[in-house]
Amino acid sequence: MRTSLLALILAAPLWSQPATPQADLFAAVRFLVGEWQGEGNGKPGQSTGIATFRFDLEDKVLVRHAHADSAPTSGKPAFHHEDQMTMFAEGGQLKALYLDNENHVIRYLVAAVPEGVAFTSEPGPGPRFRLTYLRKAEGVVTVRFEFAPPGKPEAFTTYLEAVTRKVK
Repeated sequence: MRTSLLALILAAPLWSQPATPQADLFAAVRFLVGEWQGEGNGKPGQSTGIATFRFDLEDKVLVRHAHADSAPTSGKPAFHHEDQMTMFAEGGQLKALYLDNENHVIRYLVAAVPEGVAFTSEPGPGPRFRLTYLRKAEGVVTVRFEFAPPGKPEAFTTYLEAVTRKVK
């Protein structure tokens, strides 16, 4: 009985200790919360689009819904694109799952970079992708999408780039 009481007395301070504050894994992406409107050009042609970023599930995930429309160019028809990306914490790392209307599924690791945040897919047998958001001014962000060919996982080439402005 004495040993149990002594163990209880010694353990009591551990129960009363405040919880260790957890790092905010969403800190690098919080600047994206809101609605963004963009215009840009690149290999697919001139396009316009909207992206919204909103926290969901009691602020446990950040969800991006986006769509873009490209005008017809050089014999290519107009194009409509929709996607959803869900950012979540797993194993102490911010990750993201990207899905779109073209049947693409991309799993990203998310990391802060100077002036913004980068979503980089893990190396695999196919191409590798990187989506970067860079703050240029208050309410202005450059979005860059790059890919690296199979067998060259660090040889990223810009596929498209756009400037977006926060509208809400």
